[in-house]
This record gives sequence, structure tokens and C-alpha cells, in this order.
Amino acid sequence: MSNSSSVVDTGTLIRRILFFLVMVLLALGNLFTLFGGLTSPQAMDQAQIAREIARGNGFTTKFIRPVAYYQASQAKGGAVPFDGFKDTYESPLNPLINAAVFKLIGADDADAWKMGPKEMVYQLDRVVATVCVFFFLLSIGVTYLLVSRIFDAKIAGVTALLMLFCETFWNYSLSGLPQMLMLFLFSCAIYFAYRAVEASSEGRSPFVPAIVAGVFFTLLALAHWMTVWIALGYIIYAAVAFRPRGVIGISVIVLILLASIYPMIRASDASGTPFGTAFLTVYNGLASGSEETVMRTDDLETAPLSLDGLTLKTVRSTLIQFSQIIPFLAGILVAPVFFLSLLHPFKRAAIANFRWLILLMFVGAAVGLALYGITSDPLDPNQIHLLFAPVMTAYGLAFISILWSRLEIVAQNSFLKNAHLFVIVTICAAPLAIAMPTKAIAGIRQQGTGGLNNWPPYRPDALNIPLRQWIPENELIVSDQPWAVAWYADRKSIWIPPTAKAFKKYEEIGENFQTPIGCILISPTSHEAGGMAGIAYKYRDFTSLVIDGRVAASTLNTKDTASAFQLDQKPDVQEIARRYHYRFALVPLDLVIYMDRPLRLADEASQ
Repeated sequence: MSNSSSVVDTGTLIRRILFFLVMVLLALGNLFTLFGGLTSPQAMDQAQIAREIARGNGFTTKFIRPVAYYQASQAKGGAVPFDGFKDTYESPLNPLINAAVFKLIGADDADAWKMGPKEMVYQLDRVVATVCVFFFLLSIGVTYLLVSRIFDAKIAGVTALLMLFCETFWNYSLSGLPQMLMLFLFSCAIYFAYRAVEASSEGRSPFVPAIVAGVFFTLLALAHWMTVWIALGYIIYAAVAFRPRGVIGISVIVLILLASIYPMIRASDASGTPFGTAFLTVYNGLASGSEETVMRTDDLETAPLSLDGLTLKTVRSTLIQFSQIIPFLAGILVAPVFFLSLLHPFKRAAIANFRWLILLMFVGAAVGLALYGITSDPLDPNQIHLLFAPVMTAYGLAFISILWSRLEIVAQNSFLKNAHLFVIVTICAAPLAIAMPTKAIAGIRQQGTGGLNNWPPYRPDALNIPLRQWIPENELIVSDQPWAVAWYADRKSIWIPPTAKAFKKYEEIGENFQTPIGCILISPTSHEAGGMAGIAYKYRDFTSLVIDGRVAASTLNTKDTASAFQLDQKPDVQEIARRYHYRFALVPLDLVIYMDRPLRLADEASQ
């Protein structure tokens, strides 16, 4: 008997060591060889806010959305300075965690983290991604503990493998978005929620684990406001299933409200509404995907939220969720089988009851996303369905294993006992395994330059090095990718408005507050915005500016730094063109700045 136990323990130990080695290799490979920098505007936005927090400036931002400025000016009864502009868009927890890391490594000093002339990847991008990967790996560990408690070590091990080889999880880890922090918090929350369900099923008090779960759901809400909809599902279940009825549900509501008081007071002071600019993401759903349009407007009254066709809009968002259910569940094919497992009569009450809690939370998330909108973008910042992928995968694996074991051929051939698990892991790991060699070769070739980059549309070196030299800290940059300017160049940047009238208003305000507009920056973010029709719709008065760089490169002498906006005849834009008539290509054709003066260093310009 002891020999058998020794063999089992040795085999288990070897498998765990191999898993750990593969995990470390994948983490290091993705963070160094395969890493090309942050890929999400929201990730860059949160990162630059974190840097401001680390500097002791609080929740201020250098990425200024025109609608946020409109809200601030309305709340204060007049123009407000661009310096120290308060952010009310991003959720606070992820920036706070990154700020602590930045302070620890000295990243609050931008001069200590300048890019070298041959670097293509900003090293602070790698720091942000490392934090995300850290939480991802922690999530795998917590999920293993949870699934082992629900089912057994075999199902837990396969679930952990599917997470480790999930391309979607790695993409989010390297994007800099808070989804991996959210995955960790959600995994912890449902771990204690299951313990509460288990205690309730066995006639014991579920209060302590249920409240601990509520604490983690509160932290989850602070990581992304959309996850309040998930917490709502938990609150409903707790109010009905846990005794005394309603006490735990009310307690969790109180926890979330207490945690939200300060952010809401702060948002109300800065924007005039307790929900701040973050609430306007509802335009992405109820306004049929026009969040960018409302964020770039300088007068919210000209872009009222239309509730016409509300039912059709929510149905559309709901259908998108169900038609894309596999991608939304991290591309793990077995995860949607969870819904079939709802039909199976699991013998243990805790396992059976916990399914309904998962379903309630998933429905809550689906309702929230139906209202606020979600796209098929593989890195949609509102993607919260992927948080359910691990636990749903576990239920799907358990259900398939039960059906598999009942097949006669499996009962007669013991070597087929785990064949279905090998097939599932092979299929789900294929996307990552297929893409890995090509990415690895490309990454190794670029090691001399610090790695790959995400061009187009982002060139950290072109923003970090020239703009920090040419644009003084007090000046404002108008850009079509202000999040990248704020993060990489460490300069204040406002999202290019759709009208020349708004632009001139910001010019006047900037002059009054000694923060004049230093340049206009145009990138592939705008001139690759869906062809001429898309560019004209989004950029209106500045359509000619968006296409000017490519037109100039095709028709003019590229050494000519004057005569910008060649195709435009509008008087208002011509007036702007005459002021910012020095054209400089940071990257030929694609990344161009327009200045009101010849090139000179920032310290010279500030004198």
C-alpha cells in the first residue's frame, strides 16, 4: 500500500513540476521574447494615471477627453486648467496597484525610464504586463483550489492546463487591461462563495465565507465598474439561498456602497455627477456603439443619449453575446458545456446549487453588457464574460467526463478513460501552440531592439524620445491617440475634437492657463479608421488633416515642412493650418506632427 502511494505521489509531483516549468517558460517567453508593448487605449490610460498617483498627484490624468472637460467646466461653472485634470472614467483599483509598483521601482521619475535610441518597447509596458501576468498565474492557483474542492484533482488539473494554454488569457495579460486582476478577484470571490454554498447545504452557517466573498466582489467592482452586475447576481442568490434570508445580500450591498462612496463623491465634485465620465460608456450600448463619438464631443447637450429603439439595441447586444459565446468564454470550447450541465442531477447538493449561483452572476453580466455594449473585439475592455470561463470549464469537463464514462467502449477499454481530456486540451491549446513558433522567431530577431512593437498604430520610441525633447511639459498636444501620448511622451494630450470651433476654444483656454497647444499629432489610429467614409464621419472638420500626411508623401516633396492641409478649403481649418504649418514626420506617411514653430528642444521652447 505504501509503495502504491509513493508511486502516486511521485507521479503527481512530477506532473506538478512539469506544469510549473511550462508556466514559468510561457510567462518569461511572453513577457520578453513575444512582448510587443501594451495594446489597449484603456490600459495606457490606466498606466499613466497610475504614474500620476505614484508622483503624489492623485487620480489625475494627462489624457483629456473633451466630454470630460465639458463635464468639469459645467461642474465648476467655467473653464478649468488642463494641469492636474481629475479622471472620472477609469475604475480605481488597477491604477492604485500599478502606482504602488511604479513607486517601488522608481517609475514616478520619467527621466529614469526614458527609452534608448534603439529600443522599440517601452520598459514600463513590460512592468504593467508583468503585474497582469502575476495575477493571471495567481488566478490559475486559486481556480485549482476551487475546482479541487468542487470536483477532484483531475478536473482541477485539466482546468488549470486549459487556462495556462488559453491564448485569450495571455492576450489580456499582455494587453495591460485589468481583466487578469479581475479574474483573480473573481476566482477568490467564488471560492468563498462555494464554501458558503457548501456550508449552507450541510446545515452550517454560511455567513463568514459569504461575507468574505462579498469583500472580494467589492474589490472586483473597484477594478471594473461593470462587474457590479456580477455582484448583483451574487446578492440575489445570497438573499434567497442563505439564512437568515436577506441579511448576507444586504451586507454585500452595504460593502459595495461603502467602497463606492469616496469615488462617487470625488466624481461628483470633478464632473457634477456621481458616476463621472464612466457612465457615458452607456453610449457604446444604447447609442449603438458610439462611445468614441460622445467622448470627443465638447458639448454633451449636442449628443443626447437616444433611447429610441431601446429594445432593439439591447436585443442586438444580447445576440452578440450569445453568438460569440465561445470567444467571450476565452475560446475554451468546453466552457459553454456548462449550460448543458445545468440539466444534470449532480448528487452533491453543493455542486448542484453552486451552478445556479454561477448562472445568476452570468445573467447579471449579460444584462449589464446588453445595456453598456460589447463588441467582438478580442480585447474589448468591457469583456467580463471571460471571468466565468474557468469555473464553467470545470463544470463542462465534469459533465463530459460523466457522459464519457458511460460509453460502453470506454468501460471495456481502460486506456480510453482519459482520452477525452487529452483531446480537449489538444484542441483548446492549438491556437496558442500554432501561433507560438512564428511569434517566437520574430521576437528573437528583434531582441537587439528590445523586442517587437505594436506598429501600427503605436510607436513608443517615436513618442517617448522626440516629443519629450520638442514639446515642453506645460504644453498640450492635440492627438488622435492621446492615451499613447500621455503614457509614452508623458505630456498632456486632448483627444482631437470633431470641429474647428472646439479646437480654437481649447487653444484659447490653454493660453489663459499657460498651457498652450504645442502641436497636433496624427497617427494610423485615425487615417486607418475605415476608409474615407469612416474618417469623414469621425473627424469631420479635420478630415483633411487626417489624410494630409499620406497625401503629402504621395504628391509633395517630403522635405517640405510647410503647406499642411492641402486639400481643405474651409476658412476655420485654414486658419488653424496657417498657425500649425510646420509638418514633421515621426514615422514617414503615418505618424506626423504639426507645429507652430520649427523644431527645437523643449527646454529652448520653454524659455
